[in-house]
Amino acid sequence: MKALLRSAALAGVLLAVAAPAALAQSGPMPPEGGPHMMMRRGPVLNLSAYGETRVAPDMATISLGVTTEAPTAADAMRQNRERMTQMMAALKKQGVAEKDIQTSGLNLSPQYTYRENQPPLLRGYQASNQVTVIVYDLTKLGQAVDATVAAGGNQVNGISFGLRDPQTAENAARVAAVKALKAKADLYAGATGLRIKGLQSLSEGGGYSAPPPMPVPMFKAARAEAMDSTPIAGGELVLRVDVQGVYEME
Repeated sequence: MKALLRSAALAGVLLAVAAPAALAQSGPMPPEGGPHMMMRRGPVLNLSAYGETRVAPDMATISLGVTTEAPTAADAMRQNRERMTQMMAALKKQGVAEKDIQTSGLNLSPQYTYRENQPPLLRGYQASNQVTVIVYDLTKLGQAVDATVAAGGNQVNGISFGLRDPQTAENAARVAAVKALKAKADLYAGATGLRIKGLQSLSEGGGYSAPPPMPVPMFKAARAEAMDSTPIAGGELVLRVDVQGVYEME
């Protein structure tokens, strides 16, 4: 009986000691709205917009070349070399600097005549040499093309226009894009009855430079010395910048 009373008394002491410890570990609950609670944010508005600027090009890149055929590979290459040398000399006479002329393709290939039920018949070789030319004086672009044809060139493969320093035009497009984004945000704010609290983020997407439709040089059937300059129009370049923004509303 005494042993039983001692056990009951010991259990009561242990319970009395454990209870305050448990309360100390749990602690009081933080009040609502305290520092442990996440700050509430107002609604956000995710928008995108773009800005464009139009500017006249001040440079052109054109691909010119010579293609020759001969019974032997050596003759094809020799004829091509002679005509290409004349063509490059004509370009330099038109004011094109040597550093702005770059070889972009050189090929030599056999040419066959195909006959029904017979093996192909080798008829000769074709040599092709192409150069990429940068012209900064667009008023002389047509004359430069005509001069290369008169000197023996027989390939005009493509032309593109650009800007030597596109930074100013790109920055103008950026300003226009941000203005368009803000105007769109104001429109949504007015339609929803909310107020713009601030711009949370702004990022620039992938813009582009859109060239005008590629002009096709049209050569007149006349002697080179009597030929007028081939008309080539540069038109306008369109530079576009895309932006995305997140506005906080209230």
